[in-house]
Amino acid sequence: MSAARPPEGAHTAAEGEGTPSFAARPPEGAHTVAEGEGIPSIAARPPEGARTVAEGEGVPSIAARPPEGAHTVAEGEGIPSFAARPPEGARTVAEGEGTPVSESAMAFTPGPLVRAKDWLVRRPSAFTLLLIVALCAVVGGINPVFFQMSNLFDMARACVVVGLFALGVLIVLAAGGLDVSFTAIAALCMYAITKAVLRYAPGTPIAVILLAGAVGGALLGALNGLLVHALQTPSLIVTIGTQYLYRGLLLTFVGTSLFMNIPASMEAFGTLALIDRVSAQGTRSVLPAFVLVLAAATALTWWLLNRTLMGRAVFAIGGSLSIAQRLGYRLRTVQVFVFAYAGLLAGVAGIVHVSSNRMASPFDLHGMELDVIAAVILGGARITGGNGTVAGTLLGVVLVTLVNNVLILVGVPSTWQKVIVGSFIVLAGAFFAIRRSR
Repeated sequence: MSAARPPEGAHTAAEGEGTPSFAARPPEGAHTVAEGEGIPSIAARPPEGARTVAEGEGVPSIAARPPEGAHTVAEGEGIPSFAARPPEGARTVAEGEGTPVSESAMAFTPGPLVRAKDWLVRRPSAFTLLLIVALCAVVGGINPVFFQMSNLFDMARACVVVGLFALGVLIVLAAGGLDVSFTAIAALCMYAITKAVLRYAPGTPIAVILLAGAVGGALLGALNGLLVHALQTPSLIVTIGTQYLYRGLLLTFVGTSLFMNIPASMEAFGTLALIDRVSAQGTRSVLPAFVLVLAAATALTWWLLNRTLMGRAVFAIGGSLSIAQRLGYRLRTVQVFVFAYAGLLAGVAGIVHVSSNRMASPFDLHGMELDVIAAVILGGARITGGNGTVAGTLLGVVLVTLVNNVLILVGVPSTWQKVIVGSFIVLAGAFFAIRRSR
């Protein structure tokens, strides 16, 4: 068998090189492979002016000439890369500065309206404060009597019992629970203690009576916490049941009659005034001393939530139960504590209620649950837990109290109170939803 004659000048296999192969003559000036370099390869001549690979640099590569003015890579910088020349006047990045940023991006600063919006979103209680200011401005503009000292003192008086309830609900909500039995605890404690003191020890000091209310409320609240933990049932379901339980025990075994006569120490406490003034028009303005009870409870609650390990545990469990348990927080201890603390404040609130009204009725305080929970939610606390502040809660209490007590000054019927409170809650919910989406 004969083989065709290879083209003139083609490389033929020498003796012993193996199967003859014919390779076309490379273009004039192309790089050919010397003996021992391996499989022969033919590389086309690079374009004029292109950078070629010197001996020992590795696999030969041909790089096209970069655009005029482009940044090229010096020896030792790594893989060659070409960066296009930036637009004229653009700011380039010096060594170590990171990602290039244009001057137009760096020059952008948010306007005052954007900054104000961001500030409100980060502080949900500020939204409640704006509602309070707007409501006061409207009511005071229509009826200037609203700003009289006597009316402001009456507002402070009305905030005390609601504020004590709200602080207890706050700490339960922060732990991821919900308590609706606090009014029943307050009613049972205030009525049972008032009846017992009046019958067996009429001269008992008010400090002892307040302590008895706190201990009784804490015990009933701790029972709530134990049931929630033992039954592994949502706290709302458990506290609805204990609410009916406590009310039933009160009406069945303690009594249903109205006490118009209360112990002398309670009556004196209810009439004690921090400020007592009479205006030139003859209007008397009295700031009762029992507002100090709310001040003390506020300070104690703030300290517990912000300065103690228990406060950290409350927010941790309310934020994420699984993470809190991995961190070593004991769910049972926290649940019993928060419900006991809410019960403690409820028991004290019941005693204050009897002292301020100078009468005791087992049917009092019923129906306040939604107003109190609304105040806490309006103050910025999340219904799902893990969040809430004492200052925001007090602002929510002021807002709800304003709606329930001063709208009559501008001719708004009392039947519209729930409508307005509900509207405020919807607005606050929308505002907080925007906050979470950001």
